[in-house]
Amino acid sequence: MADSETKVTLHWLNGSRAQGTMWLLEELQVPYELDVHHRLPTGFAPPEADKLHILGKFPIVSISGGGQEKPLVLAESAFIIQYLSEHFTHARNLVPRRWRDGQEGKIGGETEAWMRYQYLLYYMEGSFMFPQLIYFFMDALATRPPFFIRPLTRFIANQVTALLVMPNMKRHLAMLENYLETSPDGGSYLCGAELTGADILFAYPLMAAMHMDAYDKMGRWEKGSFRDTFPKLHAYIGRLGEEPGWKRAVEKVKEAEGGFSILPEN
Repeated sequence: MADSETKVTLHWLNGSRAQGTMWLLEELQVPYELDVHHRLPTGFAPPEADKLHILGKFPIVSISGGGQEKPLVLAESAFIIQYLSEHFTHARNLVPRRWRDGQEGKIGGETEAWMRYQYLLYYMEGSFMFPQLIYFFMDALATRPPFFIRPLTRFIANQVTALLVMPNMKRHLAMLENYLETSPDGGSYLCGAELTGADILFAYPLMAAMHMDAYDKMGRWEKGSFRDTFPKLHAYIGRLGEEPGWKRAVEKVKEAEGGFSILPEN
């Protein structure tokens, strides 16, 4: 449990998963300072990011005070969610109950909701983001090079998307659709009836892809479109954007920046 002297700073980058971290802090009702950074025209993070963390990637959260000798620096979205959700619990619990009654400490004694939550934190970083990032790179390859070589780069990008990205994304999106169909207690979130850190972790990547019509641009879907093929997932992404905590995070950015865009505007 964090004490009242703890100071939390969110180092935020436009058009990045730092927006999900801001939502997390809003849900946990953690007072925080916002340190705003902007992408370079190339789309990369600015050089001062290297001073915050050796990898120079956002989001980054720094925590000072509370008797610490030096600030604690947290990086990687899933780890940030796990760490903050375990320490800042006074306002809301974003981690599902771990043990079934009478099964405490036993192998297999965990609740389905907790098992899902733990798996999804690792799955997002280990499996889900790779094909989606490859698609974003291929989209840039198809649209950004000089016009005289663009036909070649577009051809290469389309081939990679068709042969590698689309088959993989179909499997991942089908799994998430199944998670929603079989959500414990008939819930409408990935782990059950209550919002968890896993939903917050998935929010920004899913919303960003929807914003740029990425899923429909990847290729053909079984029922004609991403929305019709995965209706529960499509509706879920829309609901995440209507969550009060997400909206508060968006308003914080508008106050700091004068506007909000889910994708970089460079």
